[in-house]
Amino acid sequence: MVKAELKVKRIKNGTVIDHIKANRAMNILSMLNLPDDETAIMVAINVTSSDMGKKDIIKIEGRELSQDEVDKLVILAPKATLNIIRDYENIKKSHLELNDEITDVVKCSNPNCITHSNEPIEDRFYVQSKEPVVLRCYYCERTMDYDDIDSQF
Repeated sequence: MVKAELKVKRIKNGTVIDHIKANRAMNILSMLNLPDDETAIMVAINVTSSDMGKKDIIKIEGRELSQDEVDKLVILAPKATLNIIRDYENIKKSHLELNDEITDVVKCSNPNCITHSNEPIEDRFYVQSKEPVVLRCYYCERTMDYDDIDSQF
């Protein structure tokens, strides 16, 4: 019996986000404001992975992520791999890792937190847990889980 294998077209230039926790690709696309009218995207959802069991993969043709987008991505997919592709070659592979503290990436979900006042205060969180992601506000100590974070994008 011949084993059939699905091949996904390589991209010439752009970004490949691999090792996304299964069924989270659509949340990441939403955060990246994709799809749009110009960007070609290939998405694999819930595919078999020897390391993760199941995972998602996103290929974005002709676009490299900004640092702001990478900062948000690491919160939504803290174990993802980010690959930069140029002329069909993987020129940079980064294993994303969530820092112990994050600043100005998400907003505190507590409406009474000082960060929601007119004071010029940056949103700051301690990473209480990396898997699953749980953030704790530096100011009011409110904790935020994946659903709280994802709802902001």
